[in-house]
Amino acid sequence: MADRPRSGPGRGWLLRLVIAFAFAQGAVSMARPAVSYRALALGADATAVGVIAGVYALLPLFVAVPLGRRTDHGRCAPLLPLGVLLISGGCALSGLVSSLPAMAAWSGVMGLGHLCFVIGAQSIVARQSAPDEQDRNFGHFTIGASLGQLIGPIAAGALISADSGALGRTSALALLVSAGVCAVALASLWRIEHRRATGSGPAPGDKVPVRAILGARGVPAGILISMAVLSATDILTAYLPVVGEHRSIAPATVGLLLSLRAAATIACRLVMTPLLRLLGRRALLTTSCLLAGFLCAGVALPVSVPVLAVMLAVLGFCLGVGQPLSMTTVVRAAPDGARSTALALRLTGNRLGQVAAPAAAGLIAGAVGVAAPFVLLGVGLLGAAGLGLRGEGRTGSAIASEPDEAGSGPAPARGVAGPASVPAPEDAGPASVPAPEDAGPAPVPAPEDARHA
Repeated sequence: MADRPRSGPGRGWLLRLVIAFAFAQGAVSMARPAVSYRALALGADATAVGVIAGVYALLPLFVAVPLGRRTDHGRCAPLLPLGVLLISGGCALSGLVSSLPAMAAWSGVMGLGHLCFVIGAQSIVARQSAPDEQDRNFGHFTIGASLGQLIGPIAAGALISADSGALGRTSALALLVSAGVCAVALASLWRIEHRRATGSGPAPGDKVPVRAILGARGVPAGILISMAVLSATDILTAYLPVVGEHRSIAPATVGLLLSLRAAATIACRLVMTPLLRLLGRRALLTTSCLLAGFLCAGVALPVSVPVLAVMLAVLGFCLGVGQPLSMTTVVRAAPDGARSTALALRLTGNRLGQVAAPAAAGLIAGAVGVAAPFVLLGVGLLGAAGLGLRGEGRTGSAIASEPDEAGSGPAPARGVAGPASVPAPEDAGPASVPAPEDAGPAPVPAPEDARHA
């Protein structure tokens, strides 16, 4: 009988991972608006800001799948300190250079570091979580991202001056501080990965083709939903400062608004288990994406700051659903031996959205106005609501009727598709599909996104 993946002696590893992720994501969330303000101080227009935001995701497009292959057949933990070092270096050098192309390049290094950290961390959560812990552990893991998104913009807003004459200097200071914040994450990166959970995957030569992974029912829907949700979070972070400049909203207020959205996302993830029991996975995904779509489009309206704050709070709550549930959807649908690669493909989709969405937003903002990109985001989220219905359609009835909290029963050997043979985990997830995104040592399923947001 195969060993059942478990969280080891307690869940200290998960707490340390959440703390490290909070610092790493906090640094990124602090740096992203600081990059936008520094670009504006250097003479960038709305289109240039969109291009720089897109470069952040460009390098990860080319390395996500190779990194996923590597973690399918080896250890995940080495990616975490590597990611921290790349994020810190990208933040610091973005604040030191004084040309827009150099800022774009170092922003890309920052994005590469974030990708390394997230692939390694998500793979560890998937590999070391039992089937009935998937949604809970991924939800708690993404709380780390939300904590970073809560604190980072507030810190950036406090450091960046509203005085246009000092904007270049204060935004550079915010970037240097964000580099130091990220470095603190190194203090929590100890004894996170269990030795017994590594090196037991398939041989490196036994690679599951990417086409087969993408052909597994549930994987494309999970990737596209994640892409839409992360693109919304990303453009909110990068473009709300631009909207604030046009509406004469101070940088400190913009930082508070972004942090309010992140706080609402944390609240959502803390109550996700009862929400899943109440509504089921498909209804929760669809409803949250639908409401988020309308609220994103509403940001384009010239509303007062208090009304905007309420809209962003509700929007943040809705956006909190998509990332953890899309992770477990992809993990359970992926074939054995390719769960880290499937997660990497999901992150590749995220980064593709982070390249295309800001670039499209920049073009639209330059041609129509700075609020127009939020309408584009609203349309994308409405499409994600439809994917939530179609992507879960094959197991929808099982989801709705199985709010079981147990994960007993024999686990299937593969997680590509097929009727449920295992009762759903406590979050009423789609019951039949297997193991963690990282293809952990056991054949049973086990379970991350964050973006940058």
